Amino acid sequence: MDTRVKRTQRDYTMAFKLAVVAQVEKGELTYRQAQARYGIQGRSTVLTWLRKHGRLSWGVAASSAAMPIDKTPTPLTPEQQIKALQVQLKQAQQKAQLFEAVIDVLKKDYGVRVGKKAFRQVLEQDLVQGLSVSGACRHMGISRQAYYQDRCRQAALAKRAQVVVDLVRERRMSQPRVGTRKLHCMLREPLGCQGISVGRDAMFDVLRNARLLVAPRRAYHKTTDSHHRFRRHPNLLKPGPEQVRPTGPEQVWVADITYLPTAGKFVYLSLVTDAYSRKIVGWHVHASLQTEEVAQALKVALRGRRTSQRLVHHSDRGIQYCSTYYQELHRRHGLSCSMTDGYDCYQNALAERINGILKMEFLLDRPNDLKEARQMVGESVQIYNEERLHLSLKMQTPDAVHRAQLVG
Repeated sequence: MDTRVKRTQRDYTMAFKLAVVAQVEKGELTYRQAQARYGIQGRSTVLTWLRKHGRLSWGVAASSAAMPIDKTPTPLTPEQQIKALQVQLKQAQQKAQLFEAVIDVLKKDYGVRVGKKAFRQVLEQDLVQGLSVSGACRHMGISRQAYYQDRCRQAALAKRAQVVVDLVRERRMSQPRVGTRKLHCMLREPLGCQGISVGRDAMFDVLRNARLLVAPRRAYHKTTDSHHRFRRHPNLLKPGPEQVRPTGPEQVWVADITYLPTAGKFVYLSLVTDAYSRKIVGWHVHASLQTEEVAQALKVALRGRRTSQRLVHHSDRGIQYCSTYYQELHRRHGLSCSMTDGYDCYQNALAERINGILKMEFLLDRPNDLKEARQMVGESVQIYNEERLHLSLKMQTPDAVHRAQLVG
C-alpha cells in the first residue's frame, strides 16, 4: 500500500482486519510488525482492531506485552545473574532428588533393577554429552577401577555366551527343538574342554538373550476310533493292587498312532515304545489306518525282542488294536493286552509324549510324500534313541538305558 496517501478505518475491509488480527493472535507477527508489513497507518490502528475483534484480552497491560519480541533485553547485573543461577541450581537439585526417589520406589516396591548395566550403557552410548567416566563414576559413588573391571567382566561374559550359542546352534542342526536343560547336560563336556563353566540358569539367560529358547507348540488330530464292536481289555497300568510296574526293559510296551502332514494328504505313524527305557522299539509310516499297516510297528518291535519275560502291550481302545488280526499277534507271541478306559489320552500318556517329541522336536519340515516321511522318521527315531537325553532317565539316552538293563 502507498503510505503517502492518508487512509482511514473505512479504507480497510473487515476481512483484512480479521486476517491481521488472526496473524497477531497466533504469534506470527507482533502488531507493530503487522503495521510495517501491510503499510497500515497510525501507531495504534492494529491495536484498536485487536481490542475490537480479537479473542484475547488486549488492554493496556497486554499492549505492552505485544511490543516487538526482537527488542534487545537489558543485561542482568551480577547480583541478578547470581540469583538466576541459584534458582536454576535449586531446580536441578529438586529434579535430581525426584528421579532418585522414583528409582528408589522402583527398586523397593516393584523390584526393578537399575544398576551397573544401565550405567554402563549410558557411558558406552554417550547419552550425556560431555560426561566423563571420572565424573560419572563420582556421581554413582563407584571408582573408575570398578567400572573398567566390570567392562572387562562383561566382555568375558559376552565371549563365553557366543561360544555357548555357537555350540547350541551346532547341536540343533540334528535336534532342532532340544530344550535348554538337556543342552546344559549335553554341552557340559564340550564347554569344559574350553575351560568354560555355565550353570543351568546362566544358560537359560544366554539362550533367552539370543532368542534361542524353544517355544511350545500345540496340535491335535484325532486318529483313534474307540466306538466299535470288538472286545476291549482292562487297563493293567492303572493304579491299583494289580497294577503292572516295569522294573526293566521289555516288560511293558506302549503303542499309539499319530498323523504326519505332508505336501499332499496326511500319512500316519505307528509307534511302539518301551515304557521303562523310553526307547522306540518299533515304528512304521503308512498311508492308511488299516490294521495290517498299524501292526507293522509291533512286528518290527517283536523282531528286536531279546527276552522271553512277560510283556504287556498297552494302547488305547482304537479299532486297530482291538481287531482280531492284532489280537492274534498278541496270542502268537504271548503278550498280555492292556487298554485305556475309553478315549482317555492321559491313560496312555507315555505314548502320547513320545509322539509329541518326534513331531515337535524332529519332524519340523513337511515331507513331500510317503517315501520322504519314512526317511525323516527313520533318522529322527535314531537321533531320539541314541542322542536325545531324557530327564526321566537322569539325563541318559533311551538306547543306553535299554542296553545297560538288558546286559545287566
